[in-house]
Amino acid sequence: MFYTLTKSAISRLNAALAASVMGCVFALAPFDEGAAQAETAAVDPVLTVVAAPDAPEVVLDRAALEALPREVVRTKTIWTDGVTEFEGVSLHTLVQELGLNGDEMSFVALNDYAVTIPLVDAVEGGPILADTMNGVPMSVRDKGPLWVIYPFDANADYQAEQYYARSIWQLHRIQPTP
Repeated sequence: MFYTLTKSAISRLNAALAASVMGCVFALAPFDEGAAQAETAAVDPVLTVVAAPDAPEVVLDRAALEALPREVVRTKTIWTDGVTEFEGVSLHTLVQELGLNGDEMSFVALNDYAVTIPLVDAVEGGPILADTMNGVPMSVRDKGPLWVIYPFDANADYQAEQYYARSIWQLHRIQPTP
């Protein structure tokens, strides 16, 4: 499911969804804060993409990302212990599905940290936007909601500082590079 919404519409939708989800939680069971947060996270927007400077925002929730073809990358990283299994949407698929073009895009984290990733990286067998780690959906505390992961073990070329630097976590926005 894809949404095209303005920021103010997203804020109103988030508030309405959170209120709706919380009402359901109260109605169905005793209050469980962890379950309520999980339910709210399931319907919240996860990734906002702007394909071009004057293009409308495309906002994807977890269900929209899960509806796209998924890939699994099993690799060691400099941030995790041993081989870790990541699952998510490949950058290649995302570029094709959303019609991203140009030489590069800015990938922005929740704390406004940003990296530039050239779209030539969007190849089959290349990086994914991981939303699960070892089968568990990633929370913000665990580098989620999305983490750009290159298959470091599958391609020795990816074992270089430039690719480590592009492995941005807590990703929430992709936009044209300023």
